[in-house]
Amino acid sequence: MKKVLLVLTSADEIAGNPTGYTLSEAAHPWKVFRDAGHVVDFASIKGGTPPVDPNSRRDEITELFEEDEAVKAGLHNTAKVEFVEADQYDAIYLVGGHGTMVDFRGNEHLGRLVKAVADAGAVVSAVCHGPAGLLDVELANGLRLVEGRKVSAFTDSEEERLGRTDVMPFLLSSELEAQGANLVQAEDWEECVSVDDLLVTGQNPASAAGVAKEVVKILTTLVREEKAEEKAASEELRAEKDAEKADDAEE
Repeated sequence: MKKVLLVLTSADEIAGNPTGYTLSEAAHPWKVFRDAGHVVDFASIKGGTPPVDPNSRRDEITELFEEDEAVKAGLHNTAKVEFVEADQYDAIYLVGGHGTMVDFRGNEHLGRLVKAVADAGAVVSAVCHGPAGLLDVELANGLRLVEGRKVSAFTDSEEERLGRTDVMPFLLSSELEAQGANLVQAEDWEECVSVDDLLVTGQNPASAAGVAKEVVKILTTLVREEKAEEKAASEELRAEKDAEKADDAEE
């Protein structure tokens, strides 16, 4: 069992229009993580209850998400990202939604959290507009997090088709590419998930569950490696004890 932190926007307005996080981009990954047996916590930029984008589509999974008592409790009073301890989590997942374009990029606390998770060798993941939180993050090795990495995010074409290019503070995919990311894109609205070592990103809402599934695969591998290391250490200790008993017997 691992711990995964879902980070959500606190912005409820963009260019005079109501916004927030995209419900399905939180709900579908939550179900994947929960079904895999992992603990899911919630945090947001300002803490408290994060706003849901009123344009979010709903389905059976989002209904399950909204009715779950643990989710209700977690979303009622999310932790502020500035108070989150990165070493408590094995993976971080940046939930998308147009609100992230307002308060993810440039937030020093979120940037510090993402950096700490990445530098610790934990999983960093994001979907749709969530990768806005990956911009400008510089790792301990001096490289930007996205530099030279495969990254998928909401495309400029998808933004244009929504008619929102003029109200966005920046175009996400263009900015990622400007920071050295190797963009991986599918046709508009099609699922597209990119995995680059411990960085997992998705293009749009259709990619949210896929991102979570790839994160689960990585976490499963980490669990197996940890168990193998524990087993090896246990066998080594047993061998040492057996050797000590043999020496005592000879004496």
